[in-house]
Parts: sequence; C-alpha cells; structure tokens
Amino acid sequence: MKKLFSFFLALVFLSVFLGALSDGEKITVTGEDYQRAEKFLRRNIEKKIFCLNVQPHWIKKGPSFWYRVNTREGKKFVRVDPQMRTRRDAFDHEALARLLSEKTGKDFKPGDLPFDSIEFIEEKSIVFKTEEKNWLLDLETYELTEREEEEEKKEEKDSPDGKWTAFVKSNNLFIRSKEDGREIQLSRSGRRFFEYGTDLGWGDLIKDENGKCPVNISVKWSPDSKKIYTHILDLRQARKMYLLNPVNDGDRSELFSYYRASPGDRNTALIIPVIFDVGTHEEIKIDTDPIPHFLDLRVDWLEEGNKIFAQKFTRGYKIVEICEIDAQTGVMRVCAKDMSETSVETALCRYEVLGKGEKILLTSERDGWNHIYLFNGPTGQLVNQVTKGRFVVLDIVHIDEETQKVTFTAVGREQGQDPYWVHLYRIGLDGSGFQALTPEEGYHEIFESPDKTLFVDNISRVGMPTRSVLRNMENGSVVMNLERADVSEIMTMGWTYPEPFIVKAADGETDIHGLIWKPSHFDPMKKYPVIDQCYTGPQAVNTPKTFGRALLNSALPLAELQFIVVSIDGRGTARRSKKFHDFSYKNLGGGCTDHIPAIKELARRFSYIDANRVGIYGHSAGGYDTVRALLQWPEFFKVGVSSSGNHDHRMAKAWWPEQYMGWPVGDYYKQQSNITHAGKLQGKLLLVHGGMDENVNPASTLRLVDALVRNNKDFDLLILPDSHHGYRGVAGDYFTRKRWDYFVEHLHGQNPPAFRITPEKK
Repeated sequence: MKKLFSFFLALVFLSVFLGALSDGEKITVTGEDYQRAEKFLRRNIEKKIFCLNVQPHWIKKGPSFWYRVNTREGKKFVRVDPQMRTRRDAFDHEALARLLSEKTGKDFKPGDLPFDSIEFIEEKSIVFKTEEKNWLLDLETYELTEREEEEEKKEEKDSPDGKWTAFVKSNNLFIRSKEDGREIQLSRSGRRFFEYGTDLGWGDLIKDENGKCPVNISVKWSPDSKKIYTHILDLRQARKMYLLNPVNDGDRSELFSYYRASPGDRNTALIIPVIFDVGTHEEIKIDTDPIPHFLDLRVDWLEEGNKIFAQKFTRGYKIVEICEIDAQTGVMRVCAKDMSETSVETALCRYEVLGKGEKILLTSERDGWNHIYLFNGPTGQLVNQVTKGRFVVLDIVHIDEETQKVTFTAVGREQGQDPYWVHLYRIGLDGSGFQALTPEEGYHEIFESPDKTLFVDNISRVGMPTRSVLRNMENGSVVMNLERADVSEIMTMGWTYPEPFIVKAADGETDIHGLIWKPSHFDPMKKYPVIDQCYTGPQAVNTPKTFGRALLNSALPLAELQFIVVSIDGRGTARRSKKFHDFSYKNLGGGCTDHIPAIKELARRFSYIDANRVGIYGHSAGGYDTVRALLQWPEFFKVGVSSSGNHDHRMAKAWWPEQYMGWPVGDYYKQQSNITHAGKLQGKLLLVHGGMDENVNPASTLRLVDALVRNNKDFDLLILPDSHHGYRGVAGDYFTRKRWDYFVEHLHGQNPPAFRITPEKK
C-alpha cells in the first residue's frame, strides 16, 4: 500500500511537471519589449533597409526613367538610360543641396533633400517643389531658379492639341481658346444639383448644410480634340452622409456632408453621359438610362475620335457589358458581355479594344478561373478563349496587334509555387505560343514602360529581399540590374523572416495560406498568445507575399510584445478560383470560418502557440471581421481590437456590399450585421473609429455601441475626433499604443508598462 501511494505521488508530481512544461515558460512583457516594438514601426524600420525596390517614373514616353531609393548615404535620385545601359545619379546631389541652402538660408544635406519627386524637362533640366516654391535646375550650368508655374486646376482640362481648355462655370461646361481667350458655352441646362462636367471626389467634404461640392472636372477629350465626353451629375434626389468635427478654432462643432450611396438606395447620385462636338457645339445624348454614380462608366476613345468604348456594370454586378458608342449619334450597342450568378469581380474585370473595334478582349471567370476571352466586336460573338488553366489572370499589360499577342500578369500557374505569386506571361490571341517572361520563383511587381518595350521587375518573397531588374518585354531577358535590398542592419536587431504556412480550410480539402511573425527574442520553450491580423475583404489578399509588405507591417512591432501574430487568407478572399471566391458571396460574416481550424492546426504543429489565448484585430472590413469573430466564435476569440469597422453592411458604401452581398438588399444583410448580434459578446473588445471617416461613417460603430449598451455588455471605446479612415500622426501613434496595451492587458493578463511612442519628426 505504501509503495502504491508513493507511486501515485510520483505520478502527480510528474503530471504537474509535464503540465508546467506544456504551459511554457512564464512571459512578462517589459518596457524593453515596448522599446523594441517602437524600433520595428514602419517609419523606423524604413530607415534601416536600403534599396528596397524600384518604382520607375518614365521620362515622357520612355524608355528612360528615374527612381528614388534609400541608401546608406540617404535619399538618392537615380536616372536610367536603357539604350546606353547607364545608371547614374539623376543630378549632383551635393551641388543641389548647396544651391538650395544658399537660396533658402536653410541647411540641406545631399542625402536628405526636401522633396521626393522630380520632373525632367527634356534632357537638360529638372523641376521640383519645396519650401512652397517651384524650382528649375539647369543640369548643364547648375543654375537654380524659382519657376513661376500655375498649379493644375481641378476644374480645367486642356485638349490634346493644346488649343482649348475645358472648364466648368455656373454648373455648365465651357471651352476657352488658348490663342485668344474667347469662351464658348457648350451646355446650357446645367444648374445646381444638375451639373455638367463635374464629378464627386471620394474624399470631398461639403462644409455646412448648404455648402457646395468642390468642383472636379470630369471630361475626356477625343484624341483629335474635336469632341468631349463628359456627364451630367444629377444630385437632385441623392442622399448625403454627415460628419461632425468638434476639433476646430471655434466654439462649435463643424458640420460636413458628402454624397455616398448605401446598399439598396434608390435615391443615389446619378450620371447622365453626354458628348459635345467642339466645332458645332452640339450636345449629343448617349442612349442609356442614368447610371448610379458608384457604378460609373470606364470610357476610352478610339484614336480616330469617332467611337467610344465603355465598360458598363448593372446594379448588383451580375452583368458587365463592353459597349461601343457612336460619337456622332450617341447610339450605344453591346459588343462583349460577361455574366455571373453571383457577381462579376470588378477587381479582375479587364477589357481591351483592338484596331477600330474589330476585336475585343474581355476577362471572365466563366470556366471557374479568371481568363482572357476574344470577342468579335461588330457581332458581339465569342471567338475563342485565349488563356486556359487553373490560374487567375490579373491584368492585361499589352497587346501587340502586329504579332497578335497579349502580355498579361497572372497568379497560380506555376506548380509548386505559392499560388499568390505574380508572374508575367505572353500568349497569342488564338491561345498558342504561351511564353513565361519572369522565370524566377517569387512575386514579380511589374512596371511596364509607356512604349511597352521594357519593364521594371521587383522580385521578392517574404523570405527573400527584393532584387530589382530591368527586363525586355519581348522575351523577359534582363537588360540591366538595378538594385538589391540590403537588410543587414535589421538583421543585427534580431529580426527574422516571417514564416509562410499552408493548412486546410474548414472543409478539410482546400489549401489556405498564411504567415507567422515571431518576436525577435523568440524562445521556443515559451507558450505565446496568438493574434490574428484579419481582413477578409473579398477584393483583397491580406497575407503579404512580397518582402517589403511583410516587413513594413503592423504585425512586426506587435509581435515584439511577446505575441505570435498570424495572417490568414481563407476561402472568400481574392486571387483564387471562382469557387474559392464565391464562399464569401452573401456570406461576408463567415470570413473567419477558416481561421479557427488554421490556428488550431498551427498550435498542433508548434508547441509555442497557445490556442487558448487568441486575439484578433483588423481595420475597416477587418474591423467588421474582428467583432464578428468575437460574436460568432466567443469560445475561441477572446480579445479584439476593431478599428473603423463597417459593422452593418446596410450602412456601408453601396458598391462593396452590393457586389459581395447582392442586390436588392435582403434579410440576410440584417443577419450578418454585428449590431443584430451584439448581445452575444463575451470577450474583451476595443472599438475605435475616426470622427471624420468619410469611407466608413462613424455611425456604423456608434450604432454598434448603442446595441452593446442596450444589451448591457462591457466594452471599450476610443474615438479619434479629427481622424479620417486612416489614423495618422499623433492620433495614429496613440491608437497603435492603445492596441498594444489592450492585447498585453487581456491576453498576457498584465498591466502594460507606462510608454509613449516617440512622435515622428517632420
């Protein structure tokens, strides 16, 4: 009996010991962790990585270009001449710094010049703007002079031949001769709320109840300057959204409004397309019904100026039509069409017109994957499918009408590679002669030259720093090496590459992809809480695939507070098959369905992940996801930070829900509203919103607050009164620190150390 009791005690002690091991070493978050997190903020890490990538600015029509790059000596402007195979400084940085210092009385350094953009005037000079002035630098004499230059006016647009300027006055469209200044009024029936030639800017706010919209001219001149395509902006029945800004110099809050349609709205801003003949001043009505402003038309003139081609979506996004418009009569006819029982994805829908409209290229997911199809323009009949296979065409880059070949970007074609890596390809319009132009494994960020002879290729993976090259568009051969990212300084900080993973979705069959960030002081013997960085918007891919996006990410500093941070692209997100994407149709509330089995699988694979302490955060659609996750799966997601969430899709901007939730609006909208299910909250929730958010109106969060209060639920709320959809400056730093603190307090169970992020120097 004594031996049996001793054996029992040994088992107890052993189980306690093994339990302690399984729980991992106790984690304490310190002020030093916060200091490291601050060092890994984007604005700080950007200064420690050099030559990250190349974004070319083509000089005139190419192929020469300049780009700006961060080097160990500071900011540098580089000029590339592909024909001469030369890469050199765009100008003498030391000389310009000296000249600017003399002209302004301020001390400027060659590696920290106070501008980020330049413009070449022919080959002998550049212009740039700083100190509220425009400057001209002669590259031969190095004479620096102030340059008088009129700012581009949003309410004017010059004709291609330079003889006329189109402008809006008194709600009507005018043209002005640039030779003698005479003005000609083209439209005559314009009035307030029925305005010719104007558009609604996305961020344009109207001050006070009776204020006027800012004037944004919306005209497209024909290439021969003989006609103008524009539209009437009809606001007579349109409804507005409102914002109240208490942060101002006065003693009362300021009222702002803006026009934005919500799903199902009948009273929307409308556009009525018209054409004007510059010679006869005739107004030509286009035979189409008024179009809701959020649908708009994408229009392009033929070079001859006698036809316009337009991309036209129907409300609900189930149909897209490519239409030919006769510029003489306004007659519109359909020359290519695509349909879907769910929706036609606007982010993937591309079209191109060949010749004078004899052939039309249009992308479609009709076979389950987004591919290019060739249509006969005059008859509208499908000729053939150009691309085929289990991959997704993203964009049509170039059509060589002489060789009858199309160059395009796509993802998912290369077997054994990450299906989200972008590559560039070429194929004949008859589907023959397939050619891969970017052979290296990785994500290829493509910038084609205006003349379509060359392209800059930034090649990277999350585990491979960027290599930037210039390539020949014809065969993909490397013309010049440009830059290679230098990450040695961040390596000395203890930074390690994030780790990609593949797991099965909740259906047990579909592969889904994600990424893991670990703290720089990672200890595999510890047990870390896990935080899901979430955005399940069907138009997007959240998980980074390039080196730069994985590095300059909010997950990186957050991981320094002793967390494992993951990003997961489950079913319903973009750039996979039609079936994969349609998981989210009328089901935006199910965006995190695959995240739960993914995190559980990671916890089985890696003992350092604690699947019993899971947090989640996201912004905008990710803010909706965050609250939805806490309400729908409270036993799994324990803590959430939701910023600028669109918590009820009936209150959102119309295009997004109507494309992914359907139109007309049904009861399922209500069922997928976070407001409807507010009473289910169990975990810890921090709601954040910008008071001046014109993208996702703060009413979305405030209505959720009201529902939580009515259900007697505890939560936390932070309103940033003067912030828009993105939180910047002091408000952005404050929010970042609050997010850090919230997870430390409620996932680690500790009081956060007193800490303040150092304000960014301007």
